[in-house]
Amino acid sequence: MKKILKTSSLSTEDGTEAMKYIHDQDVINFVSEYNRRYLHWEEVGKRKDKIPIKPIYLWYLMKMFRVTKAPNKVVFGKYIFHYTMLDEFQEKLYTLDKGAAGTLASVIDAISDNREKYILNSLMEEAIASSQIEGATPSRRVAKEMLRKSKKPENKDERMIINNYNTMKYVLEIKNEEMTPELLLEIQKRMTEGTFDDPEDEGVFRDNDEIRVFDNDGEVLHTPPKKEEVSELVSELCNFANNDDQFFIHPIIKGIFLHYLLNYIHPFNDGNGRTGRSLFYWYVLKKDYWLFEYMSVSRLIYKKRRQYKLAYQYTESDYFFDKDKEIGDLTYFIKFNLTAIIESLHEILKYLEIKQQEQYQALKYMNESDELNTRQREILRQFIKYPHKTMAVKEVMNTQGVSYATARSDLFYLEEIGHLKKQKSGKEFLFVLIHNDA
Repeated sequence: MKKILKTSSLSTEDGTEAMKYIHDQDVINFVSEYNRRYLHWEEVGKRKDKIPIKPIYLWYLMKMFRVTKAPNKVVFGKYIFHYTMLDEFQEKLYTLDKGAAGTLASVIDAISDNREKYILNSLMEEAIASSQIEGATPSRRVAKEMLRKSKKPENKDERMIINNYNTMKYVLEIKNEEMTPELLLEIQKRMTEGTFDDPEDEGVFRDNDEIRVFDNDGEVLHTPPKKEEVSELVSELCNFANNDDQFFIHPIIKGIFLHYLLNYIHPFNDGNGRTGRSLFYWYVLKKDYWLFEYMSVSRLIYKKRRQYKLAYQYTESDYFFDKDKEIGDLTYFIKFNLTAIIESLHEILKYLEIKQQEQYQALKYMNESDELNTRQREILRQFIKYPHKTMAVKEVMNTQGVSYATARSDLFYLEEIGHLKKQKSGKEFLFVLIHNDA
């Protein structure tokens, strides 16, 4: 991925020529459409054969119209960023605020009371994808099997995934705490434990300026602030995360800011990306957006990791001036992340709807089957309602009011016809439902 050039090459001559088209409706239609989609200069340049004037003139008009919308400004130490609340942002945020949580809750309740299962599954997905973004190589199937069976890691990549999973569970535990530099260090330490060549890099801020963000070809994409700035910027990051009194920023937008700013500072020698994504989860959960417990945004980011990197680059390379200071444009990063969040929501809803349909079909078969008696239907109904429960013979004796022999016969019969499987537990058998996890 090549370095994106900064969009500062707008001369007075370009502006003069561009203004000649200010009343050309065809040109203004392009300006409006490209600003609605919030295209970057590089994207405009690639469309030179489709637009009626030189790309640089169209870009000048696009920037002029963007300024008139009075973008919101975030001052972060000596660094300044701005963002524009696009109409699509308002629509996506409305979906997340109003309809999404209720819809998700109703589907989960319809399937099972066992919400913990879906939270743990989401944490697994998030841990795996967030690690894959940083280069971990185990496949999703292998990684989930490792996490489900609590296997010991065999290499650095597997350790990275296990660390990420355990850290995400830790983030759930601390979601109501204030963010501090010490807590941020603890998150990074948990993320990176046992994965550094030098263990002293765990849980400490970087003390050097050798850190760069490179692409696959060795091109420098981002040079973080100097090491001397790290401590102060991290403190300011924590204050920004904890303080909502100065001015209102929608919590999901603010969570995206925190994700970006952590990676902009790049305060650690490694683990910045994973820590930044976990910081986003901490913040939105702190603000009671519990639906994120069931969603893996990193899974969508991993699928679109090229666009993810471009969102960083577009933000840093496109800017305005404010009293001779460059102002990076966070709109690109917000746009990418909000899209990933909505797509993640659609994925989990689709997954749960499939599970709901599977449950419906299982119950339909059970009620219509001539293979099952009344007791066996009730046993199977409990397993379908609680897919990860285990059941012993004595439980069937107590709930069905039957003898040991009858209870044992019912469970073994359900195993024989392919609904249950038995597992040895001490001197007795425990029975579990046969099902396929996604």
